[in-house]
Amino acid sequence: MEWVEAATLKRFSPEKAQKIGLFRTERSMVDLHCLLPGQAQKPHIHETSDKIYYVIEGTARFRIGLQERELSAGSAVLAPALAEHGVENSGTNPLVLFVVLAPPLPMEKGH
Repeated sequence: MEWVEAATLKRFSPEKAQKIGLFRTERSMVDLHCLLPGQAQKPHIHETSDKIYYVIEGTARFRIGLQERELSAGSAVLAPALAEHGVENSGTNPLVLFVVLAPPLPMEKGH
């Protein structure tokens, strides 16, 4: 069994948002994304992967396709394959996201 104490792994940097890998299999990958207020993940597209964001802490403004919505802790959102998507910490506190990508991107490309 693989397990992690995800809460102990979160970290923040004033230079850029942080991605912490939790799990990776042939079928999926799971990360924590940690953003300070004002930090953002620029909009991008995954051609063959769906991405699910779950807000653990903080408030985030998500853009999925042409839609935007602000979500807080306890909310989740789906960015299906081919939909341009991005997220910004729109709150005044640190933002922690639980992120699932399936299928995972090739190792050399990152995500």
